[in-house]
Amino acid sequence: MTVNAAAVTAPAAVPGARTGGPREDGPKILEHLMGWTLVVVVAMFVTQLGLL
Repeated sequence: MTVNAAAVTAPAAVPGARTGGPREDGPKILEHLMGWTLVVVVAMFVTQLGLL
């Protein structure tokens, strides 16, 4: 494939186009609560297994 062929077939970058990443307008408090819940659950699991 030549450089010209690649330039023709590749779509041009559209300013403001989304790439499928996380949205910035989501509820932050829910994300924090779920994160801390995961931390607590992993800590309980590690303690129950006697790894700490």
